[in-house]
Amino acid sequence: MAQITAALVKDLREKSGAGMMDCKKALAESDGNVEAAMDWLRTKGLSAAAKKSGRVAAEGLVGFKVEGTKGAVIEVNSETDFVARNEQFQGFVGGLTDVVMTTGTDVEAIKAASFPGSDKTVADTLTDNIATIGENMNIRRAEIIEVENGIVASYLHGAAADNMGKIAVLVGLTSEAGEDVLAPLGKQLAMHIAAANPASLNIEALDPALVEREKQVQIDKARESGKPENIIEKMIVGRMRKYYEEVVLLEQVFVIDGETKIAKVIEKAAKDAGTAIELTGFVRMEMGDGLEKKEEDFAAEVAAVAGA
Repeated sequence: MAQITAALVKDLREKSGAGMMDCKKALAESDGNVEAAMDWLRTKGLSAAAKKSGRVAAEGLVGFKVEGTKGAVIEVNSETDFVARNEQFQGFVGGLTDVVMTTGTDVEAIKAASFPGSDKTVADTLTDNIATIGENMNIRRAEIIEVENGIVASYLHGAAADNMGKIAVLVGLTSEAGEDVLAPLGKQLAMHIAAANPASLNIEALDPALVEREKQVQIDKARESGKPENIIEKMIVGRMRKYYEEVVLLEQVFVIDGETKIAKVIEKAAKDAGTAIELTGFVRMEMGDGLEKKEEDFAAEVAAVAGA
């Protein structure tokens, strides 16, 4: 039986955020092994990480990495925006972009992978960060974009550190054109995507359920006008065309000049370069998009603390 020293208890307490007696018991149960004791505490729900796991994590950072013709982007959530400025948290997000590049986009596979520069898994590193930083955190999603020949361009909005912020956009351009042509074009397209938030690259890739829902809304609206069905059909064609111009990237008007369709912007760039340029894909990831954020009632919180 290993000796449970005060130094061991202190080390475990700092790592887990659990109480001193709980740490002592965990070490006794784990024969003095700190990592096994961490797991014991987590199993019993006694570590700070376990206690924080139920809190809403809807802030955080989106981080990305681009290497030549491949790019990866990941969203990691925290409870408060303050943590997004924490260097330890930023280092974790940065390390995860490396993991995504080699492991892929499956979150469970990412958690099971080794964290760069460490002998721990990503999941264990996440748990340690929750305990030491003091907030619940969550690896939410990851995406990869890759082209065979060309570049992956990027744009970051709301930067908190290098390659991480509020919105990250990656754009895949396939072409024989040089980087001097593709890089500025890709950057402008990525900026457009960040601002316009398209639902798909082209009409064919648009979710059929979205299309059907929009079409039904427009049919119902048109029928309220009392016009005959043959006129309504023509009205729907025009209205759906307008809808596509709002949500489909290649159909959208370029936000930078306010008049040219994205498809035409790429067509002109290809003509000027003397070689074909194809926008083959994009990823737009916005931190917290679609997450329900906790509504804070500070008056109630203060009253509760004061015992009112």
